[in-house]
Amino acid sequence: MTVLNLSFAACGFLGIYHLGTMGAFLRHGDKLLGSLRACAGASAGALVAAVMITAPDKLEHCKEFTYGFAESVRQQRFGAITPGYNFMLTLREGIDEILPRDAHSLATDRLHISITHAESRKNHIVSRFSSRGELIKALLASSFVPVYAGLKPVEFRGQKWIDGGFTDSLPILPVGRTITVSPFAGLQDVCPVHSGRINTQLRLANMNIVFSMENIKRLNQALFPPSATIMNSLCEEGFSDAVRFLKKEAWMS
Repeated sequence: MTVLNLSFAACGFLGIYHLGTMGAFLRHGDKLLGSLRACAGASAGALVAAVMITAPDKLEHCKEFTYGFAESVRQQRFGAITPGYNFMLTLREGIDEILPRDAHSLATDRLHISITHAESRKNHIVSRFSSRGELIKALLASSFVPVYAGLKPVEFRGQKWIDGGFTDSLPILPVGRTITVSPFAGLQDVCPVHSGRINTQLRLANMNIVFSMENIKRLNQALFPPSATIMNSLCEEGFSDAVRFLKKEAWMS
C-alpha cells in the first residue's frame, strides 16, 4: 500500500463528525492505519488530527469534551460571542487536558496544522513543535475565528495568526495519498452523500462542497452548535461514512 495521510476539514462544532470517522478508522481501519504517515487539518480538523496522532486512546474523552463545550456555547445568550464568555480559554483547557505530556514529540513531522497569518492572510502549514506549549499555541491559532472567538489573534512564534480554515481548510500533503474527511457533502473521500438533484460545486479554501441547503445548514451549525441529539447523529454519520469508504477501498478489517 502507498503511503497514506489523513486530512480533516475545518468545521467548528461539526468536528464531532470527524470524531465519528476517527472511531471507524480505529475500529475497522487497520490496513489504513498501518500505512498512515501523517495527519493534517485546519481548525477543528487540526484538533482531531492532533488527537489521532498523539492520543487516539482519548477518543471518548474528546467526544465528552465536544458535547460539553457545545452545551456551554448553547447556554450563552448570543452563543460564543456573548460578552464575558471566553471561548478560547475553554478550548485551551480541553486541549491541555487531552494531549499527552510528550505530544509535541509525537506530533513533529506527523501532524500538519493549517494556520493563517493575521496580517498578510497567507497560509502556513506548521509541522514542527519545540514544546507541548508551542503545539497547543499552533492548535489554538488554527481555531481562532476573529470576533467569534475573541478580538486578539493568537500569538505564535512572535507573530499573530487566525483560523487556518480561511486559507486552506483541507491541507493535502505532498508525499503519498491524502485521504480527505469533511462533514460537508462534496468531493471529499469521506463525507456525507449529497441527495439533491442540483450538483453545483463550490470551492471553499481548498475544499470542494456541493451548494445545497443541507451544507448551508451545516455551515451554520459549525459556529452555532446544534442539540446534543443532532451532534450525536452527526458523529454516527461520520462513523458510517468512514466505514463506507473503507469498504469501497477494500480496507475494511
